[in-house]
Amino acid sequence: MKITPQQTEKLLKENYTFSLWSFSMLLTRLKSLYTKDPSDTAVQNITKELNVFIEKFGKVMGADYSIISKL
Repeated sequence: MKITPQQTEKLLKENYTFSLWSFSMLLTRLKSLYTKDPSDTAVQNITKELNVFIEKFGKVMGADYSIISKL
C-alpha cells in the first residue's frame, strides 16, 4: 500500500491513535516538520518517508495499517 499526499495531510492534520509506537513517533516528528513548512514539496517528501516506513514495517502494523488504508 502506498499512501497519497492527500492521505498524508490527513495524518498530519488529524489526531489518530496508533498502537505501533515507532509509527507514532515518526508522525510526531513529521507533524513538526509540516508545521514549519506546509508546502507541497514538504508534503511530497513526508509522503515518501511514510511510504518507506509502511513498506518496511507494514506487516507488523496490524490495526494501524487498516486505519491508514481508510484515509
